[in-house]
Amino acid sequence: MCLCDCRGCAEIYWEGGEERQNQKHPFRICCCFVLCCRPPKLREISWLLFVFFSSDIEISRAQSPKAVDVLAKEIGLLTDEIEIYGQTKAKVRLSLLERLKDQPDGKYVLVAGITPTPLGEGKSTVTIGLVQALTAHLDINSFACLRQPSQGPTFGVKGGAAGGGYAQVIPMEEFNLHLTGDIHAITAANNLLAAAIDARILHENTQSDKALYNRLVPVVNGVRGFSAIQLARLRRLGINKSDPGTLTEEEVSKFARLDIDPSTITWQRVVDTNDRFLRKITVGQANTEKGFIRQAQFDIAVASEIMAILALTTSLQDMKERLGKMVVANDKKGEPVTAEDLGVTGALAVLMKDAIKPTLMQTLEGTPVFVHAGPFANIAHGNSSVLADKIALKLVGETGFVVTEAGFGADIGMEKFFNIKCRASGLVPSVVVLVATVRALKMHGGGPNVTAGAPLKKEYTEENLQLVADGCCNLQKQIQIAQLFGVPVVVALNVFKTDSVAEVDLVCKIAKQSGAFDAVPCNHWSAGGRGAVKLAQAVEKAARQKNSFKYLYSLELPIVEKIRIIAQKVYGAEDIELSLAAQTQIDRYTRQGFGNLPICMAKTHLSLSHQPERKGVPTGFILPISDVRASIGAGFIYPLVGTVSAVKNQFHVCCLSSFELQPVNNCSDMIIF
Repeated sequence: MCLCDCRGCAEIYWEGGEERQNQKHPFRICCCFVLCCRPPKLREISWLLFVFFSSDIEISRAQSPKAVDVLAKEIGLLTDEIEIYGQTKAKVRLSLLERLKDQPDGKYVLVAGITPTPLGEGKSTVTIGLVQALTAHLDINSFACLRQPSQGPTFGVKGGAAGGGYAQVIPMEEFNLHLTGDIHAITAANNLLAAAIDARILHENTQSDKALYNRLVPVVNGVRGFSAIQLARLRRLGINKSDPGTLTEEEVSKFARLDIDPSTITWQRVVDTNDRFLRKITVGQANTEKGFIRQAQFDIAVASEIMAILALTTSLQDMKERLGKMVVANDKKGEPVTAEDLGVTGALAVLMKDAIKPTLMQTLEGTPVFVHAGPFANIAHGNSSVLADKIALKLVGETGFVVTEAGFGADIGMEKFFNIKCRASGLVPSVVVLVATVRALKMHGGGPNVTAGAPLKKEYTEENLQLVADGCCNLQKQIQIAQLFGVPVVVALNVFKTDSVAEVDLVCKIAKQSGAFDAVPCNHWSAGGRGAVKLAQAVEKAARQKNSFKYLYSLELPIVEKIRIIAQKVYGAEDIELSLAAQTQIDRYTRQGFGNLPICMAKTHLSLSHQPERKGVPTGFILPISDVRASIGAGFIYPLVGTVSAVKNQFHVCCLSSFELQPVNNCSDMIIF
């Protein structure tokens, strides 16, 4: 792989673009490789490792990233396959998949974790450290595929998601703020649909069939005609006519009226901020809305079904079809009303036309990263996009590795990766890397509560082998969950300076005894890729093992049984308990033909159970299902477990005060976190 910032090599390569249309190893493109028959070394950054920096942002800013066009050339992208955003980001066009369709895929690695503390256990840093080790230190083609962070956590207690220390995506402030605007596009599309729902109800309530029909099918320049979306709706209604003037009064009424039942509206407005006061709102209070007032709410933007669709779609056409299938409410007869029925599918697709393209960035050591999509794992399926993974798997070649991350613990993000994302993509994972920390294991062993923003208690900063041993029950359970899917597991112990050698050795020993292929201490945070070389070697070996991947359940099972299987086999529940509302929704979705979709459980990430305070491996509990909703466009049913909310609230004024912008030389180019 040529990631040595060799402009001459890149330019020579670029000139021969036509000869590379069917190349088998697109990363290996530097003239240095032709001479020495091996991928060249990366630009060294070892000088950074001996300099003290007080923060991740200082480390990020101390490194000079390669220009993104140079990086694009190094990994085999053609000039017409990238759209550059500034100096360090570029969108990658989907046409690349057609060009490399005959290229064998590389190895597919998922990074998951044990049940985390509120501080997080470092899955992003492990992901970055692993690819830096593979590519910069072992000369193996690799790509990291990460989610785009929401501004909710970024401006909240948790912070950004670029990794940290010497294992991060750079520039980290660009990664964490706006990026290329994908989340803003999702917000715009989501709220456009929400506005269309309310506007349609208002117009239907205040206009006759004829007036409504004239508004929907107006005369433009003396000509009146149906749009393509309207013609499709006519066909679904069984009206095989294309001339607006030939519809009967009954057909006009049938076409023009959706008869949405306001009490069944499930589509909410979104905002990418932790604004708890928007959890319940009242809309329609202005006099112009003619008394149409209803209760509504805001969800966080990354919880939008459109975000889930972006993460699961496989093409522009597939995305458009999924957008049209989104069910937003029921009509007064109990039948589903979709975005396609509202006639807004084209408008939504136009707003999302650029967001569908993955964003190319780089790690601190110059290795490539795709950043694309960002659904939460507790209230959505929690994985980056299928498209980014598919493109990266082609680019790394047959012997390369693509490393992606699933949100929160393996019981949540990994389970959804296998049962939802892998079904959508058709891809089969090679290895699971399970991230653990001594800190989290001590918490699961009975240690005191860990609170974000508060100093850690002495139990977490002093050696305590008993707490560690007791807490390894959670690690063992997460290993067992991964084994349910037939994929080899490598445990990555993310080492902190307060961890003793005895504690580290104990965790690795227990992990191996519990069925992990290997367990490796990692120091990537302080040493970059060098600190994850042993992990990379273990992953490479594990990828050669026999893989008997399988899904946890059949889609043909009833919705209730699929929920029960996840609750019992993954979470360890004794059984489930459905509320009346949940059972009603399940019956409705089954009747409407949606019973064969996978399940996306929305529950707390802080425990295997529905109760955040229950650590370790809770047993004997009944999992309460308070409600059940459907994301038909994304392609899953999502039960709400307990009191989980779709609006995050990790927001404190003290978090905002840590952000500052400092103008330098009359240019506002310095952001401090």
